[in-house]
Amino acid sequence: MKKPEIKILDKYIIKKFIGTYFFALIIIIGIVIIFDISEKIDDFVLKEAPLNEIIFKYYFNFIPFILNTFSPLFVFITVIFFTSKLASNSEIIAMLSGGVSFKRLMLPYMISATLIAILSMVLGLYIIPPANKQRLDFEQQYIKSTKYYNANRNIHYQLAKNEFVYLESFSSWNNTAYRFTLETIKDNQIVSKLTAETAAWDTTFNGWKLKNYFIRDYHGASEQIKTGKEIDTVLNLTLEDFYRRKNVVESLSYKDLNKLINMQKLRGDKMVKYAQIEKNSRLAMPFSAFILTLMGVALSSKKRRGGIGLNLGIGIALSFSYILFMRFSQMFVHTGTLPPEIALWLPNYLYALIAIILYRAAPK
Repeated sequence: MKKPEIKILDKYIIKKFIGTYFFALIIIIGIVIIFDISEKIDDFVLKEAPLNEIIFKYYFNFIPFILNTFSPLFVFITVIFFTSKLASNSEIIAMLSGGVSFKRLMLPYMISATLIAILSMVLGLYIIPPANKQRLDFEQQYIKSTKYYNANRNIHYQLAKNEFVYLESFSSWNNTAYRFTLETIKDNQIVSKLTAETAAWDTTFNGWKLKNYFIRDYHGASEQIKTGKEIDTVLNLTLEDFYRRKNVVESLSYKDLNKLINMQKLRGDKMVKYAQIEKNSRLAMPFSAFILTLMGVALSSKKRRGGIGLNLGIGIALSFSYILFMRFSQMFVHTGTLPPEIALWLPNYLYALIAIILYRAAPK
């Protein structure tokens, strides 16, 4: 089967698609930054944020985040806008009359969507996470400079295959856990149990200093007890685990995100859902370029009396509904209704079905 060649018509459509897409993004980025500055200017002045940090540490790293967030919206609007213009100028009719099938006409659109999907994937996996780290650090220092308090009580974690830890409470004022218990269990039998009144984080060796401790080692029916005033121990549990922000997952690389998910699953940490949402969102977002492109062409390829206004209105409504559904689908994860692997991909499944129906109904 002969591969389709890239022709002048294809280059024309690709140039229009990519050019209009980035032009629209530049405009929205400028508008968002202006509104963001007006909202945060008081914080910048009050906290005396340096101008170079505002520009390079905050807004320079804010741009990739905004670009990827609004990408689905402007893929759809771009396709609707310039395809409606082609249709209103009877260029679509001329192409189809000249022997170009509607399926063949989709080729340059899909090539453009592939380029945008690759850009979105690269941004989501490699560029945005380190950029978010600097942006979130800046926000913590100059915008949301509040201490993170851990209000959880009765904390249970599985640290390793056979190790389980329990804390009655944790105080962020002195970085101390109260009623600390560490159990080692093998074959459903307790092998050892370490209890202490307090466990304070010690930065000198990045470990825990236990006070008034008891160690019980079980050997069948016999039991050996060791006690003391103070002992140091290093565990697979650090101070960071008690101060981890929900949005810290936005700053983790894909590899670190998977490590965090595996660790939190092992521990039974309820915060794992935030990492799972972030991971699946990064993977699902790029595929929206193909779905919304197909939908946009199917909607706007027919010449309408009202011009491109109606098509643009439909395009904006559908693209906003897609982004809203992407956000709403996270609630299925938080409520435990659906697993992240299904919930975060649900908008793609649904809108892909809508796109196929519109494509089949489009004038050929």
